[in-house]
Amino acid sequence: MAEHRTLQRGALLDAARSLLSEGGTEALTFPALARRTGLARSSVYEYFRSRAAVVEELCAVDFPVWAAEVEFAMAEADGPEAKVEAYVRQQLALVGDRRHRAVVAISAGELDAAAREKIRAAHGGLVAMVVEALADLGHTQPRLAAMLLQGVVDAAVRRIELGAAEDPVRVTEAAVSMVLNGVRG
Repeated sequence: MAEHRTLQRGALLDAARSLLSEGGTEALTFPALARRTGLARSSVYEYFRSRAAVVEELCAVDFPVWAAEVEFAMAEADGPEAKVEAYVRQQLALVGDRRHRAVVAISAGELDAAAREKIRAAHGGLVAMVVEALADLGHTQPRLAAMLLQGVVDAAVRRIELGAAEDPVRVTEAAVSMVLNGVRG
C-alpha cells in the first residue's frame, strides 16, 4: 500500500511538472492533476492540501537535483572564471528541463510564507556555490557579486522561457559574456 501511495504521489508530481511547464501556475489545478493522473479529485486532496503544497514538494524534490547538476558542472571546470562560466551555462542549459520549468513557473505570491522561505533558502544555496569562485577572482564582496550575477542568470532564464525573439544560444552567450566581463571588472 505504501509503495502504491508513493507511485501515485510521484505521478501527481510528474503531472504537476507538466502542467506548470505547459501553462504556468494557472494550469496547476486539482481537477487538472486528477485528469492527468486518472485519480478522483478527492484523491488528490489525500496527497496535497493545496496547490502551494504541491509546489513546495516539487521544489523540495527537484531543486536539489537541479542544484547538484550546477555543482557538478562547476566541479568539472578548471579555475574560478571557468567555474563562474559553468555556473551560468549549466543553469541556462537546464531551462528546457521540465523540473527547472516547474520551479521557474512558481509564483511566490501564491505560496505561504514557509514555502517561500524554503524556496529562498534553496536559491540561496545555489548562489552560495559561486561565492567562493568570485572570492578567488578577487571580489571584495563576493556574496553581493554572486547575487547580482544570479540576477543576470534569472533575466536570461526569463528571456529564454518567454520564447523571446533571440535564439536561446544567443541569450546564453550574451549572459555568459556579461557575467564574465562583470566579474573580471
